[in-house]
Parts: sequence; C-alpha cells; structure tokens
Amino acid sequence: MERHFKHHGLNPKALAGRATVASPIVTVLLLALHSPAVTAQTTISDPPQRSSLDNVTIIGHRRDVKDIPGSAYVVDQEELKSFLSSDVMRVLRAVPGVYVQEEDGYGLRPNIGIRGSGLDRSARIALLEDGVLIAPAPYAASSAYYFPTQRRMYALEVLKGPASVAVGPRTTGGAINLISTPIPDTFGGNLDLRMGENGTNDAHINLGNRGQRFSWLVETVQSSSDGFKRIDGPAGTSQNSTGFNISDYLVKFQLDSDPAATLYQSLRLKAGYTDQVSNETYLGLTVDDFTLSPYRQYAASAGDQFRGEHEQLQLSYVIESDSNWQGTVTAYRNNFKRDWFKLRSVNGTGISAVLDDSDTYATEYAYLTGNDSPDDAIVKRHNARQYFSQGVQAEVSWDFDFNETALTLRTGVRIHEDEEDRLQQEDGFRMQDSTLIQTSTGAPGSQANRISGAKARSIFIDTEIRAGNWILTPGARFENIDLRRRDFSRQDPTRAQGATRIRDNSVSVLIPGMGALYRLGDRWRLLAGVHKGFNPPNPGSSASEESSLNVEAGTRFSGDRLNVEAIYFINDYKNLVGTVTASTGGDGAIGDQFDGGEATVQGLELNSDYTFTDLGNGRFDLPLKLQYTWTSQAQFDNAFDSNFQPWGNVDIGDQLPYIPEHQLRVSTAIEHERFGLSLSANYVGKMRTVAGQGPYIAAESIDSRVVWDMLARWHFTESLSTYIKVDNLFDDVYVAARRPAGLRPGLDRTAYIGLSYRL
Repeated sequence: MERHFKHHGLNPKALAGRATVASPIVTVLLLALHSPAVTAQTTISDPPQRSSLDNVTIIGHRRDVKDIPGSAYVVDQEELKSFLSSDVMRVLRAVPGVYVQEEDGYGLRPNIGIRGSGLDRSARIALLEDGVLIAPAPYAASSAYYFPTQRRMYALEVLKGPASVAVGPRTTGGAINLISTPIPDTFGGNLDLRMGENGTNDAHINLGNRGQRFSWLVETVQSSSDGFKRIDGPAGTSQNSTGFNISDYLVKFQLDSDPAATLYQSLRLKAGYTDQVSNETYLGLTVDDFTLSPYRQYAASAGDQFRGEHEQLQLSYVIESDSNWQGTVTAYRNNFKRDWFKLRSVNGTGISAVLDDSDTYATEYAYLTGNDSPDDAIVKRHNARQYFSQGVQAEVSWDFDFNETALTLRTGVRIHEDEEDRLQQEDGFRMQDSTLIQTSTGAPGSQANRISGAKARSIFIDTEIRAGNWILTPGARFENIDLRRRDFSRQDPTRAQGATRIRDNSVSVLIPGMGALYRLGDRWRLLAGVHKGFNPPNPGSSASEESSLNVEAGTRFSGDRLNVEAIYFINDYKNLVGTVTASTGGDGAIGDQFDGGEATVQGLELNSDYTFTDLGNGRFDLPLKLQYTWTSQAQFDNAFDSNFQPWGNVDIGDQLPYIPEHQLRVSTAIEHERFGLSLSANYVGKMRTVAGQGPYIAAESIDSRVVWDMLARWHFTESLSTYIKVDNLFDDVYVAARRPAGLRPGLDRTAYIGLSYRL
C-alpha cells in the first residue's frame, strides 16, 4: 500500500498497479526457477506507461523528491549499478541520516537505524518489500533475522519524515521500502555472474516479458563464499568455514484487463523462496588478539551456523477508473524459520564477559582458543524460531480539482497478524586438540519454550493539497495492537500441558503528521514537517510504547547540473525503549525491555551532486556526489540504571551508543561509450559503544575510518560488458563493532571479476 503521486509525473494507473505479492512457494515454482533467468532493464528514469510497473513505490523516481514535503531519498537503478553491491548497508551509506553497524561483513543480517532510532537488527524502523512489511514478525518480533537479498533489488526508498506515517507502525526513525525487479516492458532479462576472492561466486539472473494481457518474470540469485575470516584448529574441515550460501528465487505473474477498457483491472501474484546457510558466530576477539590477527576466529566458534528459510506470497488486485479514483487490495503471507546454532557460554560464563576480561577468565579464554577442556565446558544453543506474518491491506485514492487547488485524498487499512515461536535447546561440547567434540544433547524447549504474537488493525488518511506554490500533506494513522506472550514449561516440548503463564498487553495510538513545501521559483524549495514517532512494545512487555516528537526543516535547490538538499532534524523522545537481544550482548533475559525515558537526537543531513558535462570532447560526463550527516546531539535527558548493556547506568547528558557525530560519503563516476569507473569513499567518525560522556574510553568506543570501494567496467557491446569490483580498495583494517562479544572486523579488501549480459 503506498503513496499516490499523479502530480509527480507518474501515471496513476501504473502506480496503482504496483502492488505486488510474495509467499510460501510451491515445488513447481522452484522447479520453474531452477534454470538461469536475468535483471529487468526497464529504466527507472523513463516515465512508465500504465502497465509497465508492478512494484509498490512510496516516493517514485528521484526526480519526484524535489516536491516531497519531507525528507525522502531514492537509491535508483542507476546508482545501484554504479557499484553492484550485494550488501544493503554499503548501499545505504549513500543516504544521509541513516546509520549502519556492520556485523558479518556481508550484510546478511543488517543493523540499520534512522535518525537515532537504534540499529540492532533493524528492529526500530519499518522494513518493506514492494510496500508490504517484510520483517519476520513486524509487530511481535521485528528483528530482521531475515532481510531481502540486495542483489535482486531494483531500487530502495528511504522515508524519514511525515511520509512514513502512512506506512507504519514504526515511525520513530522512518521506513525503508525495497523495490524488487519489475517485469520488463518487452521480452528480455539480464545475466550477471561474478567470481571473487575467498571462493566467492555470485549469479543474478532474471527473464521476463510484458504482454498486452499477461506478463511474467522469473528471477534467481545464487551466492556463496568461503568467508574472509579463518577459524583456529585443524585445516580442511567443514567446521573451519566462515562463509555462506544463499539461494533466492522469485516469480511474478500479472493479468491485466483490456488496456482500452474504461475500468482498468489487474491481478498480480508475487511468490518467493530464500534459503540461507551462513557460518556465523557472535564470538569476536579480545583487543590484543584483534591487533595481532583481526580476521581470526577462535576454535570454539567452529560449527556456529545460521540456517534460515523464508517464503513469501503476495496477491494484489488493482482497479482504476478513467475518472478520478483508484484502489488496491493486497493479501500477503510470509513464513520464516531459522536455527542459529552458536556459542553461548564457557564454564557457565557468558562469552561477552570472557572477552571483556580474559585475565579474570583465563581458563575460559584458554578453552575458547583451543586448549583441552572437560565435557560440557562449552555450551552452544539452538536459537530455533519460527515466524509468520499475514494480512490484508487496502487503499483507495481520489483526485479532485477545485479551481486552482488540486487535492489527492488517500485512505487505507491494514488487518495484520504475526507470531514468533521459540523452542530452543543447548548442547554441550568439550575442546580436544583444538577440535570441538559433542558431549551432551539438550531436550527440545529446555532453554526457551514460548510463543509471542500480535494482532493489529490500522487505518490511515493521507492528503496532498496543492495550491499555488504550496504543497501540504496532512495525514494521520491509527493503530490498535493486541499483543500476547505465552510461556510453556521447558519440560513440555509438545505443549500438551498448556501455557504456564500468559501475558497480554495492548496499545492504541493516533499518529499524526504534517508536511509542507513552498516553491521559491523553479529551482528553490523550502520544506518542513512534524510527526509523532511511535514504536510498539514487545508482547508481554512491562515497558511503555516508544514515543517521540519528530521535526524537520530544510531547503532544496534543483538546477541543471547542481542539486543540493539540506535538512535539519530533531527527534525529541518522550520515552526511548531498549530491548535485550543476544546481538546487543545485554545481561537481562532475551526480550526484556527498558524504558530509557527522555532523549534528544538532532542534526543536519546534506545531500548534493554536481555533474561536469561534455568532458573529453563531449564523450563523457563526470558526476560528483556528497552525502553528509552531522549528528550534533544524541543524548539521554534523564538518569537511570538498566541491565541493557549498550546503556548500563545512565547519567543526564550521556551520548547514545553507535551514533557517530560525523558521517560522509563522496563518490564519482565516469561513463564512456566503452568503459566506466565508479569510486566512493565512506567516512564514519568515532563513536561510543556504551552510553557515556566526556573523553572517549578505548574499551567503549570505535575509532573513525575511511573505506573506499571501486568498480571498473568495460563494454564489449551495448549488451555485453565485464567489470572488476573491489570492496575496501585500500584494505583498511577497522573495528566494525564491539558487540555482542568482543571486537568484530569489517570486510577486508575483496576483489571480484564479473560478466554482465543484457538480453
């Protein structure tokens, strides 16, 4: 369900038809996708015809952003092709106001925050694919242990202002809408194959055709790597791998009414299946070990592995009159199951405590690094969970003209249900000759046996008013959410005895927002916006919902070669909430929440680009782009104590963790008839990893860094090209994070060679 932009140059029938669909996929679809397919070549810069787009967009093309009364950013197909990144966090470095925390180096489970919302597992922002909430359980358990495969994304939209109100439910930071490959305008597709260091192989293939009445697309991404880190212990065993294997399949089918019909109707089906196996751990390194060998992993992490399987199904019906209205109804279902088997403790001590003080825990550290241990000294947990989310969302929009005033009224509803089911156990091991040997097997459910669920009903009203030089977008969203957590006995894996404890909580909230834009001639715009920030509590949580007042104001300049946008934002938190997860390294029970009270995050977002044209006797252009985020303040406004490790005991004025004061990205590209070159530099300033103030403490902070990426391309023909891609060009060694347990490195210099063919 998303925004209507008839007044921005998009054909309303095309936009209405963008509602897509995703699902539990059946075997016959998998078989149909097993052969190579390719990336659709519809150019996002060209105005689409009514039937040429099947994706839900919130913003539209980048050219529409200049008249959006709020901060919004589109990473379009052209920008994605500049670096062909498979890591969404590398892509989002190009968006001001977005903060990311690396973890595995490949962006498999991203940590994304917007304007101080918090980064952990991207749980504090609204994540969508083609306009449908895509987190495993968006209301009950929003941590993004599943994230759509970046390689099959056609564009990304980021909303940080009042426009995020219509998306909901999480409006504190904003929303990210990932736009999948559209069905091409004519029969065609793309093939992109690459090989790289560390045994990396990657294939992105799709093929499709748009007919007058029936259209289709098939797509797959097959990606694998041996990983850039190495585990201590005997070489040549499967347990030494730190890599991953991803298989992603997608199909789209679209059935349209006669294009000449007065009443346009379209039925769209989108079905997808993703399987991921990644050999990833939460065990990092001590400071001394990182200094000596940053890409080392201790022997005790051998066998740590994430296994995830995701199915999605969306079915949409689109109807539009030749008069002034259009409507979309989308039914969706997402299933996700995963088991992250990973190291939890040594001799009963958590791995975070061991690495924080390896002298006190010298025996435990010795076991981690390969010294012989007693039976069951090393404990690993099956963090097994199953999720589903399902619902129906609908929207209708009307266009009205009153003399010189144009009005678009849009209203929509969402009826949603989701659930997280935990049934977890722990297994014991001993270390012998730097090899793990299993010595005990836990009973299913003996470490966690509970179900958390949510039912939500929401409605929004969104209005766009254009009168003279003014554009106003008042709107509001109402959310009614019922949450329930059912705990079962850990000696009752079948749950035959029923729940031992049931905790219910509910919240009803009105989320208003308003954006305003004034045109100062053809090139300058002034804009401002205000909206309520909201995040729902967890099922059974005693914490209050998160709430804030978010304000922004700025200006835009759009010229022939120069474009500049500067926006100052203030997020004034009435109650900032922290949630204990394994990935934060918190000391409380997983899922516990803490009221952090009042906090303030404010700063400046700057986005600009300038193009040198007709260089080399008119044979190429040279664009320069700059994105800068200055977070002038990110601090708590009250004091409190908590067991939430990133906060701890907080004093007034303590700075929020993992929010650097400065972030800067500069990029350029040269595109010639025969060759192309793209180069970017990403600067991230020094940041705290634990709330605090005053001088930085080395053990509670991360130093600044600059990471360069490069892609060079050679065109053999208009359809066939080859490229060399290098991530971290100058091989900068840096600490990406200090959580959840020890220091974790960013991706080392990794080179790829690729071949692209457009059919």
